[in-house]
Amino acid sequence: MIKSKQLLAVGLAATLVLAACGGDDDDSGDGGTRVGLAFDTGGRGDGTFNDAAGRGADRAESELTLSVVELEAATADDRKPNLETLTDDGVNPIVANGFAFGEALAEVAVANPDTLYAITDGFIPDAPPNVAMLGFAEHEGSFLVGAAAALACECDRIGFIGGQEIDLIKKFEAGYTAGAQYINPAMTVDVQYLGAAGDNAAWGSPDKAKEIANAWYADGVEVIYTAAGGSGAGTREAAAESEKWAIGVDSDEYLIAPEDQKPWILTSMLKRVDVAVFDVYQQFQGDTLQSKITDTGGFFVYDLASDGVGYSTSGGHIDEYTDQLDEIKGMIVAGDIEVPTTP
Repeated sequence: MIKSKQLLAVGLAATLVLAACGGDDDDSGDGGTRVGLAFDTGGRGDGTFNDAAGRGADRAESELTLSVVELEAATADDRKPNLETLTDDGVNPIVANGFAFGEALAEVAVANPDTLYAITDGFIPDAPPNVAMLGFAEHEGSFLVGAAAALACECDRIGFIGGQEIDLIKKFEAGYTAGAQYINPAMTVDVQYLGAAGDNAAWGSPDKAKEIANAWYADGVEVIYTAAGGSGAGTREAAAESEKWAIGVDSDEYLIAPEDQKPWILTSMLKRVDVAVFDVYQQFQGDTLQSKITDTGGFFVYDLASDGVGYSTSGGHIDEYTDQLDEIKGMIVAGDIEVPTTP
C-alpha cells in the first residue's frame, strides 16, 4: 500500500510529494528505488497535461512498487532549481513534464551525467546522452477528434482554440482540421491562439478562451476543440451555456468536468503522457532506459500504434461513431492516411 505526504519545499515555493511504501516514513519502494517527476506550473489538478503525468506516476507506484518524488514549479523560475533539488536528493530517473523545461533540463543533465532524465514534449538540440525526449503524435489523435466533430455535428463550421502559437500546438490544429475535412471536405475551421510563443498566460486563461468560444458559438460554430491547458475550462463553460459541443485535450475532461458541462463534452483527445511517464520508469527498473536512449538518439515517440494518443468515449456522445473512428485509426496506423503536422 503506497501512501502520499505533502511538504512545502521552502525557498522554492513548490509542492513536494513523497510517496512511501508500507505505511511508514521509509522511502523504500522496490529496493529503495526513488524516481522523480517535475511538474510545470499548474501541477496536479489542471485536468489535462499535468494530471496525465500524475496518473503515470501513480501507476508506477502501484504496479512497479516505486517511490515517486514530485516537485511542482510555482513559477517558471522554479524549473531548474526543482530539477537540481531532485538530482541532489539522489532521485533517478527524473521526468520533467513539459517543453518549457528544455533549457533547464539540458544544463542540469550535462552537469549530472550519472542521472537519467526525460522530458515530455521537449526537443533539446544536441541532447546529452542521459536524456530521453518523449514525443507524441498529437496530430494523429487530433485527426480522430476532428473526424468525430464532423460526424457528430453534421455541420460545415467548427473551431480550434490553441494556447501558445507554436509548432507543437499547430500539430493539434493540423490534425483536427484534416480529420474534420476527411469526413466533410467543405468543413471550415475557425482558429485562434491565446498567446504567442513564450506567453505562459496562454495555458491559464479560461476567461479569454470562454470569450472566444462564446462569440464563435453565437456566430454558428457547432464544435470547439481547445488545446490550451487549463484555458480549456473556459470553452467547456461556454459550451454548456450555449448548449454546443466542446472537445477536451490531453486527459479525459468529461471525468473532471462539473455535471452541467458533461452533456456538452463530445470527446477528448487523449495524449497519453501517463503511458510515457510509466514507460520511462518501467524501462529504468528493467535496466533498459539508457540503452534505449542510446539506440534511439534519445527520441521516444508515442503514437496511435502504441496507444500514445487516442480519443475518449466517456458520456457516450460518440458511441455511434466509434466503429468508423476505429477504422480511420487503423488506416492511419497502416499508413493509408497520412496526417499532416502543419496547418
